[in-house]
Amino acid sequence: MRWMPTPLWKKCASAALLGLLVLSAPWTQAAEKSLRIGSLVPKNSLYHRQLLDIADSWRTAQGAGAKYLVYPDGSQGGEAEMARRMRIGQLQGALLSVVGLREIEPSIAALQSMPLLFRSWEEVDYVREKMRPAMEKKFLDKGFVVLAWGDAGWVRFFSKEAAVRPDDYKRMKFFAWGSEPDQQAIMKSLGYTPVPLETTDILPAIQTGMINVVPSTPYFALATQIYNTAPHMLEINWAPIVGALVVTRKAWDDMSPAVQQAVRVSSDKAGAQIRTKARQEVEEAVDAMKKRGLTVNKPNAEQMKEWNELAEKLYPRIRGTMVPAETFDEVMAHIKTFRAGKTK
Repeated sequence: MRWMPTPLWKKCASAALLGLLVLSAPWTQAAEKSLRIGSLVPKNSLYHRQLLDIADSWRTAQGAGAKYLVYPDGSQGGEAEMARRMRIGQLQGALLSVVGLREIEPSIAALQSMPLLFRSWEEVDYVREKMRPAMEKKFLDKGFVVLAWGDAGWVRFFSKEAAVRPDDYKRMKFFAWGSEPDQQAIMKSLGYTPVPLETTDILPAIQTGMINVVPSTPYFALATQIYNTAPHMLEINWAPIVGALVVTRKAWDDMSPAVQQAVRVSSDKAGAQIRTKARQEVEEAVDAMKKRGLTVNKPNAEQMKEWNELAEKLYPRIRGTMVPAETFDEVMAHIKTFRAGKTK
């Protein structure tokens, strides 16, 4: 099973952040009034429409010559490709999930690659904020500025056939990121069948039978209509989709100090708003799909125990491969501290 699925965020929520950030203040020179942003957000989705509305307002505020270009639907390639395009100047920024962010800084994988570790959004927020200063410094050292953090819901498993136990999925073929060989090796060692693809290949692959299971957030499954071909969803919070809007340090340094400050203030506010909305949309998306024929399968206590046992088997394999050992241990320590405080 794909431990760090579709972003999707993902992918949708954070894309809107960029428009908010850019709208907040003008660039310092006319030549700097062009910003090219890559995204996996589906075209005409809720967040894409919001982003386009904000872009129109930004262009009006900037006047003649201002260009704000958003490339949705993965038209600039997968997340690894977008990270490469930023490095060579073809893009100035991108909305990325952990899948793409770890191409820049591997330790970020700890926020999304540890299945069934996080029990609530409260825990996700706590760990992210504890790690945020050091993590943003690591990105800055690599030539990127993190403008806003967000998430896009919990990963659920959407399949063609009903499945509730870990072993049920061993007869199926999973979508897996082509840029994640460590993940694929772990899956194979446990008896699962990963099929490496890019996000844009998911829908045709599941329609043709190349894959049978797509680990995805409910919002992404609804927006891309995946659930029509994979009408069974396992109600399990496998992992959160975590991501961030980043720009190159060059694009950041081209802004005046006043613009940078405005961006910082607006990014914190926008990030909080987007996270709240994205989390609400998880259940809204599930309800919408249920009305259109989605079957929701919920593990009972015995079956959930099997899932937790699988996660425990995965941790030693993930530590030091998908997640740097030091960062893995840090996350575990933060979780322990948080839960100890909740029990007092």
